[in-house]
Amino acid sequence: MKTVQRAVERITKNIKQVIFGKEKEIQLILLDLLCEGHLLIEDVPGVGKTMLARALAQSLGCTFSRIQFTPDLLPSDVTGVSIYNQKAREFEFRPGPILSQIVLADEVNRATPKTQSALLEAMGEQQVTVDGTSYPLPRPFLVLATQNPIEYEGTFPLPEAQIDRFLVRIHLGYPREIDEVAMIDSQQYEHPLLTLDKVLGVTELREIQKRVREVYVNNLVKKYIVRLVHATRTHPDVYLGASPRGSLALYKMAQARAAIFGRDYVIPDDIKELAKPTLAHRLIIGPAARLKDVQADLIIEELLHTVPVPRTPSQGQQGR
Repeated sequence: MKTVQRAVERITKNIKQVIFGKEKEIQLILLDLLCEGHLLIEDVPGVGKTMLARALAQSLGCTFSRIQFTPDLLPSDVTGVSIYNQKAREFEFRPGPILSQIVLADEVNRATPKTQSALLEAMGEQQVTVDGTSYPLPRPFLVLATQNPIEYEGTFPLPEAQIDRFLVRIHLGYPREIDEVAMIDSQQYEHPLLTLDKVLGVTELREIQKRVREVYVNNLVKKYIVRLVHATRTHPDVYLGASPRGSLALYKMAQARAAIFGRDYVIPDDIKELAKPTLAHRLIIGPAARLKDVQADLIIEELLHTVPVPRTPSQGQQGR
């Protein structure tokens, strides 16, 4: 797993030339990338969401597209459209921006539900269907969607089916004073994004994604994941708990976290560290709990203290 660890260190170091003081958030994004998942970033404007997505694409040499979601955006503006070619006398497919390797869906909740649904097939099945014909998406394929958690006027809440397709949700937040000063200094003459190098190729990325899936997960740890997810479904403040997709997401993310720390096995601490960003956005809080301003993150925190942590074998016995 040293190959995975070194590759992630190179990407992290590169992105930190653009995004300052957000090591934990960068790590979560790279874990998501290793798991071939999708990411939801909830935060106010101006904290670097777009720059983060572009820095990731440049670090990997991936194709990048940005879709600005607005109320008048149509599904065909996302997926593409078939246009009749008079010379060839046949329809030609003109691909939309979704057919890129890294896609930034900016302010995704400003588009209508019909347009939001254009992302569902792409995120779930790695393809888009236009006029009855399916087109595979490039690999790797990563959707980074953003939404403003403060301003809800003129927005359309994301349906549960779409939220559940995001492997992870993160919040960037405002930088610390020292990091904001460093950001200002870095842009005195030109934006560091303009000189950012590619540090990992797509072929190498695909290889380390395969290596991550080889990380061993003890049966006791698998049961811990399932019990934690089941506990979200029976909590009195939760109307709808995490789905089985949540269990699988936590499993994959734990494998990736173990790999970037140089381990070929998962430990319970991996699960505890990733439970909030992986599960909290999947919970629907009950009406009574919402009136009391109960937050999903606090429910996950409570469950981490109540669900028994398994005693796994020692490090030397973790191998298969």
